[in-house]
Amino acid sequence: MRRRLAQFLYVPSVALLAVLGLAYACSVAQANQQEAHLERLRDAAYLALVARQSLVDRDTSIVSDDLERYREVYGIGAAVLDSSGETWASNGLDAAGVEEAEAALAGRRSHPHGHVLPWQIEHVVVAEPVFVGGDVAGAVVIVADADALSRDAWIHVGLLIAGAAGALLLAGWVAGRIADWVLRPVRSVEAAMWEIGSGDLAARIPASVGPPEIGGVVERFNEMADKVETLVQRRQEFVSNVSHELRTPLSGALLRIDELQASLPSEHTVEVEEVRSEVLRIARTLDEMLRLADDAMPDHETEQVDVQELVRHRAEDWRRLVGGREITVTTPTLEPSWAMINRTAVEAALDAIIHNAVKYSPDSTPVEMAVDTAGGLIEVTVRDHGTGVPPDELEKITERAWRSPSHADVRGTGLGLSIAAELLATNGGSLELRLPRDGGLLACLRIPTWEVTA
Repeated sequence: MRRRLAQFLYVPSVALLAVLGLAYACSVAQANQQEAHLERLRDAAYLALVARQSLVDRDTSIVSDDLERYREVYGIGAAVLDSSGETWASNGLDAAGVEEAEAALAGRRSHPHGHVLPWQIEHVVVAEPVFVGGDVAGAVVIVADADALSRDAWIHVGLLIAGAAGALLLAGWVAGRIADWVLRPVRSVEAAMWEIGSGDLAARIPASVGPPEIGGVVERFNEMADKVETLVQRRQEFVSNVSHELRTPLSGALLRIDELQASLPSEHTVEVEEVRSEVLRIARTLDEMLRLADDAMPDHETEQVDVQELVRHRAEDWRRLVGGREITVTTPTLEPSWAMINRTAVEAALDAIIHNAVKYSPDSTPVEMAVDTAGGLIEVTVRDHGTGVPPDELEKITERAWRSPSHADVRGTGLGLSIAAELLATNGGSLELRLPRDGGLLACLRIPTWEVTA
């Protein structure tokens, strides 16, 4: 904004100063020329009186002495011509061919030139006719150098340019102050938004910042910040309540499993441990979901994970869960695919995608999973052979609580894939959905790879 204000002030200011400067230079040059012309005209009138006596007496010495003194005092050339145009007396000036002299011999006094520029003025020429008995007996011609006139005009132009430069600097300073004054509330809004985004929900903008016209914007922003703070506090309270209400039955279920394990024969130990493992995994998933809802997924909870091993483990658990349904895992190499992630969050995301594939595809079709590494990313694909969705609905699948009308007869909440996308995003990953040509849906999970150092 500072640059735009400066341009807004500079462009018209420069144009205005240029026009005024040219007009001023012309005016000064014309005024100086007229003044110099009048001075030389007074000199010519005096010399014409002396020249008339000289011409009447036919004695050049009468006027020659005055011409010499005139040069000595003023350094200006002058000459007296007779009626035939021949030089009668001179202090060194050659008046032959001077246009003004011809006009004076015709009985006309010279006049200053019209509008001229400083660099167009070279000489000031004055010619005064000499009358004897009403007839033109000769003429006095004065030719003065105009360097002083041009120099004076250029001095005025230089002063004007210096003043214009000062005015432009002042305009720039004023533009900067105006920009600071106008942008102060905008910067305050930006600072307050940054603080709120960093977790300081109590950040507000001082009401006295900026011009009065922006006071309404500041007031509305502070009201919005109050509402956001209230909503976040209520959500945190809700998350805390949900956490307490869900942890209690899970803790009770673990106690019942421990009691059941103690009362069952040893041959059922493996099944009981699997149940216990699933309940613990549900508890961990609940923790991650609650932390995701509370925007509190700290970086220190990540760990180094072999994604291939994670995918194989989840595929095996899902085979048992869905009664032996065919779920395949393909990996191009046996080498581990390391990633620095929150294992529970990525497992929850993968479970949501596998659950979606199992639910929306026939039991007789396989769910195909694959792990590959390319371009610094680990790609995990989950492919089903169901009916898929229309192409225009593909981008809506990851929206919260959205369900395709074509699957309205299948029970669901429309939250699975949206939660999976958010969980992956907290680990620096992403979720992409595609429609294979032969039907079904393909979900591609991308997670940054992690270089294992020795």
